[in-house]
Amino acid sequence: MNKIVISDGEFKELIDIRRHLHANPETGMELKQTCDYICEQLKKIGISYQRYDNSGIIAEIKGTLSDSDEVVMLRADMDALPIEEKTGLPFASHNGNMHACGHDLHMTILLGTAHKLFNMKDSFAGTIRLLFQAGEEIGQGGKYLYERGAMENVKMGMGIHMDPLRPTGEISAIAGPDWASCDRFKIYIKGKGGHGAMPHECKDATVAGAAIVMNMQSIVSRNNDPKKPLVITIGSFHSGTTFNVISGEAFLEGTCRCFDEDVYEKLPEMIETVAINTAQAYGCIAELKYDRLINPLINDKDAWAFLKKTCEESDIPFSDRQSEMIAEDFAVYANAAPCIFAHLGAGGHFPLHNPEIIFEEESIKTGIEAEVNFALNALKQI
Repeated sequence: MNKIVISDGEFKELIDIRRHLHANPETGMELKQTCDYICEQLKKIGISYQRYDNSGIIAEIKGTLSDSDEVVMLRADMDALPIEEKTGLPFASHNGNMHACGHDLHMTILLGTAHKLFNMKDSFAGTIRLLFQAGEEIGQGGKYLYERGAMENVKMGMGIHMDPLRPTGEISAIAGPDWASCDRFKIYIKGKGGHGAMPHECKDATVAGAAIVMNMQSIVSRNNDPKKPLVITIGSFHSGTTFNVISGEAFLEGTCRCFDEDVYEKLPEMIETVAINTAQAYGCIAELKYDRLINPLINDKDAWAFLKKTCEESDIPFSDRQSEMIAEDFAVYANAAPCIFAHLGAGGHFPLHNPEIIFEEESIKTGIEAEVNFALNALKQI
C-alpha cells in the first residue's frame, strides 16, 4: 500500500485551487471558466486531456511499467447550485451561485490525485481515466460524458462525494443501492374556467389538481410494495389568476425517487393513471410529461469490498452507511462497469445544499489518498 504524503507546500497549492473554484462557481452544463481552469491545471501537471465544449473533460494517465489495456475511472463533478452563499468566508462566492454540495472539493481532490498519479506513472501499468463533468445537479452531465466514451474499456470506477455531517477524513460506503433515482414529471390540467360564484358551470382545474396531489400518495401507500422505498413529491402547483375566478388550467411539477429497478420502470404508468383518472372524475383532462433523469445508483459489491480494504490498509476510517433518497448521476457510470461511490466526511454543521455550509479542507488529503490507492490497487487486481 502506498503512503500518500502531501507536503505543506502541496497542500497550500490545493487549498488555493479549492478556494479559487469555490469563489467562482458556475451552474448547469455551461462551465467555461471552470473548464478553462481545470484544463490549465492539467496542463501544468503534464496530463493529456480531451475537452468537450464547456461541459466536460476526459483526461488520462498511462502507466509505463508495462503494456496493459486495463482502465480505471475516477470522477469529479464541477457544477454549482443557484444558491446565494451565506458562509461569510473570505473566499465566498458573490455571483449568486454556490458550491454548496462540495463539488469544488471534488475537483480539487481529483486534481491532487492526478498530480500524484502522474508522478508515479513509472510504477504502474494500465490507464487511469479522470472525468470532470458538468451538470450533475441537473442530471445531464454524466450522460453527456458517457455518450462521449467516458466508460470505454473501464474495468472499475470510483467517485467521491463530500458528507458534511460525518467526521472529517472518514469514508463511508454501502454495497448495493446507495442513492436513489430521480425523475421529473409535469402534469398539465385542462378544465373550464368561469365565475367564482358559478362553479356548476365550470370544470375547476384547481380542485382537480389538488385531488391529483393527494391521490399521488396512494401510489406510495397502496400501489407500491412497502419494502421498496418510494417518494413522490409535488414541488410546484400553479393555478388561477385571482380570487373570484375559477381556473380552467393548472400545472403540477414533481419528482419521484426509488431504489428498486422494477418500481423505477413502472412509475410513469402509475403516475399517468392517477393523473388522468383523477382529472376525469372532476370533468377535466390531464396530460403527463415524464422525464427520466437519473436511475438508481447501485454500488458494486466487489468494488465496495475493494474500497473498504483500500481504506483499512491506508488507515483511513471506514464505515457503512444507509441508503438515501438523494440522487446522483454517477449512476450512469455504475451501469457500465463495477463502480463504488464513496462519501467523504468533512466535519460540517449544515446539510448539503445549505447556503451556510462549510466543508473542512483537511478532508482533501484523505480523498486524494483514497483515490490514488484505489486506482493503483484496482489496476493490479482487475
